[in-house]
Amino acid sequence: MGELAPPDAHGPVVGRVLGTADATPLQYWVAVAPGAYLQLDDVVVTTRELPPTGGEQPGPVAIAGVVTQVRARHEGAVFDSDVFAIADGTLPAQVQEAAEITTTRVDPEVYVPPQPGAVVRRAEGATRAAALYFDRMERTVPIGLGRDGAPVFLNADFLDGSRGAHVSISGISGVATKTSFATWLLYSVFRSGVLGGAGETANTRALIFNVKGEDLLFLDHPNTRLDAATEKAYSRLGLDAGPFPDVRVFAPPRPGDLTGSPDVASRLTGVDSFYWTVADFCADRLLPYVFADADDDRQQYTMVVHSVTAYLHRHAQPADGGVVLDGKRVNSYSDLVDLISERLADDETRGEWAGTAVGLGTVNAFLRRLVASAKDLSRLVRGDLRGSAPHEINTAESAQVTVVDLHNLPDRAQRFVVGVTLRSEFERKEKAGTARPLLFVVLDELNKYAPREGTSPIKEVLLDIAERGRSLGVVLIGAQQTASEVERRIVANSAIRVVGRLDPAEASRPEYGFLPPAQRARALIAKPGTMFVAQPELPVPLVVEFPFPAWATRPAEAGAAPSATLRSLVQSSDPFAVVGAGSRAAPPGGSLPDDDIPF
Repeated sequence: MGELAPPDAHGPVVGRVLGTADATPLQYWVAVAPGAYLQLDDVVVTTRELPPTGGEQPGPVAIAGVVTQVRARHEGAVFDSDVFAIADGTLPAQVQEAAEITTTRVDPEVYVPPQPGAVVRRAEGATRAAALYFDRMERTVPIGLGRDGAPVFLNADFLDGSRGAHVSISGISGVATKTSFATWLLYSVFRSGVLGGAGETANTRALIFNVKGEDLLFLDHPNTRLDAATEKAYSRLGLDAGPFPDVRVFAPPRPGDLTGSPDVASRLTGVDSFYWTVADFCADRLLPYVFADADDDRQQYTMVVHSVTAYLHRHAQPADGGVVLDGKRVNSYSDLVDLISERLADDETRGEWAGTAVGLGTVNAFLRRLVASAKDLSRLVRGDLRGSAPHEINTAESAQVTVVDLHNLPDRAQRFVVGVTLRSEFERKEKAGTARPLLFVVLDELNKYAPREGTSPIKEVLLDIAERGRSLGVVLIGAQQTASEVERRIVANSAIRVVGRLDPAEASRPEYGFLPPAQRARALIAKPGTMFVAQPELPVPLVVEFPFPAWATRPAEAGAAPSATLRSLVQSSDPFAVVGAGSRAAPPGGSLPDDDIPF
């Protein structure tokens, strides 16, 4: 890491290593020089000369770190009330600021403490990039600006599965901007060209589940609130500001609508319906996804779930969207529920459908749950839309970004759609047997689909993605208000962890132990757009501010939709060719405009 030496290549002097506090190779304090200042997250560097060994004079050891705490005090004061006398000038004292530095990098790797009194300089340019390991990142994704106004990067190797995968984003709903950061991360990945040439970028997909309002239905519309200052912020990160150019939106059919029109209010064009035929429901064994705990062995009724699922798979015969089962035509999910209820209530057919070892009480427990699901799933499992082909969510045949709208669905129906869709996508990747094309899955409210306690078919799919998705090219970007309530194995497999504004009770949980104490306290007051990002190569999470979205985040911000000509061109081999190739981010340590851009 030669970029940290020689000392005269560093930035301005900001202080000296403090002599009244212990200095260790991993942490030390700096007395801030008069006329200078250090704030949290600043990057600094100091050096230490080593004595000769074996007749050779070793070079200086450079020790770089990040400011993790800052304090100021009166030196010479004894009592608390002395502050008034000092302010009046009747008691001599001096104000002294000191900053705690957490070491990020040592070059060469000789772990010795810095000497008290050693000069400490602000790290800038290539020195800053080396201190934060940006110089060792072969492929970088810009994720925002640091407190010093310089770009902050993510190592793409820990995002696309090369060395790690998956992202966990936590924070208070409505304040932590979890979904905004997830979409910004996708935008930066696609626009920066980090995934290779145009062909590879075009074949990288994203699947986004929209669970709150219709805010994510306008990703392909420019944001009318975009101004020149925001465009400059994007430029500083090496990106063009604009909407996602290749987006396809799916929504559930309207209840009771025999035409299958999508149930959306604000976006009237460019939306497709999604649903499953009754024949698909039986043939693909989808019944377990109706129940939240169908894989929980502690629940005896789950035996009935799997027995009925197997019976439907064996005996249901497709018939124009519906099925013929036991000689009866079934054209809807409600009809299917009625038929199952009838067969399980009959003593002669109950054993064939549910198994001979199952008691009547267990069967009734299954039926109560099944009958309750009819209202929620009737518009998703259809046999009455004979005039139109079923709309299957298949990212391989969709746009670069596929948005699945769930906000109008009840909780049970949302779970069904998420579980079945993820299972289908994961099975396609397994059959393909290759990690490319890469598929990013953005799922909010992860604690609802993969809770820490219990088990379900949806949770098992998400666990499979977390543990095997890296090798198959499936990357989970999960967002939740409380990481402490998400399955531990999913959080543990996330190479990138992001935290926004936190609830005080949640911030005290051990899941946030990777945050230094000062950052954990700051997370309680973090403003929207400020995120704490931890990645494997850095011992300290970096605080970043990401720019205001250049795409519409709600109907009121949506500009004109892209034309058909633009869309057809965008769906060529280079999805960003029309909107602009997107200038590559400045190489770590390279020069970027340093004017102050507000976010």
